[in-house]
Amino acid sequence: MISLSTPWLQTLAVAAVAAGLALIGQAIGRVVLTRVARGRHVLAAVVRRCEAPARLLLPLAALQVVWHGAPEDLPAIGSVQHGNGVLLLAGLTWLGLCAVRGVAEGVVAMHPVDIADNLRARRIGTQAAVLSRTVMVVVLLAGISMILMTFPGARQIGASLLASAGVAGLVVGLAARPLFSNLIAGLQIALAQPLRLDDVLIVQGEWGRVEQITGTYVVLRIWDERRLIIPLQWFIENPFQNWTRATSEIIGTVLLHVDYAMPIEPLRAEARRLCEASKDWDGRLCLLQVTEAGEHTLELRTLVTSSDSSRSWDLRCFVREGLVAYLQREYPQHLPLLRLKERAPESVA
Repeated sequence: MISLSTPWLQTLAVAAVAAGLALIGQAIGRVVLTRVARGRHVLAAVVRRCEAPARLLLPLAALQVVWHGAPEDLPAIGSVQHGNGVLLLAGLTWLGLCAVRGVAEGVVAMHPVDIADNLRARRIGTQAAVLSRTVMVVVLLAGISMILMTFPGARQIGASLLASAGVAGLVVGLAARPLFSNLIAGLQIALAQPLRLDDVLIVQGEWGRVEQITGTYVVLRIWDERRLIIPLQWFIENPFQNWTRATSEIIGTVLLHVDYAMPIEPLRAEARRLCEASKDWDGRLCLLQVTEAGEHTLELRTLVTSSDSSRSWDLRCFVREGLVAYLQREYPQHLPLLRLKERAPESVA
């Protein structure tokens, strides 16, 4: 228990004044920085994110100056200095994490994705998300290490662990391998960008959009609102389809089977009319061709183009329904038929 002797009363009074001045300085600095950051996305996001840790950090820094300026023979002053130092390091770590997050949010805010051609914005958003999480992990590990180094016992434990490296080190390395593998995979994805936020992927037969990229996994939002969670390392080691790697434009196919007697030109003209009537067609391609002549039917393939995969799905359904309705209305006799040839009865000798 700290005795409230006269030296301590004086020190506490000075500490209270210092903490109060630090809070006043923090409030003034926040107002000034907010005005300076107006219209600057990155700086504004950093100021906003760092407001809470700065409110804690500046008084702790002022108190640390007071404790180090206090008489050395003050009871328990060493424990107070150490405790305040630990809190100060924790506050610095928190400030670093908030600053990194603020930079990432500011960069993303400068490049909105709610525009028609958002390829560059999604690329920058992916890099900002992955790199910021990687830097935050490094900052957190550095902060924890600095805090532990202030405890003599922790330094001794660390030295003992280093001295007894071997089997223990091998076990720790094997245990940490998935973490570091995903960390390295995250850096590879951020730099090479085989996938980005909002990309359309086919993974293990599932169609979905990249909803979130964390430091260890990717969240794929499936078309039916399910979520597929995939480790980052999987994307480095396995092939997958990315429908929006370079552009969101895509070619869709519509397959039909008709009788051999069906004339092709009327169907080709109807397919063109359907494409032109649809708001989902981008005008690049609408082509109907006979792709296979089977034993019983002809296979017709219609290629249609759209600006993205969602529109392509709607366009394919629209063209398929329209062609089937046209066949039923104009050429019902040429729908696929199964012909059976009846053999004439053999004459009796």
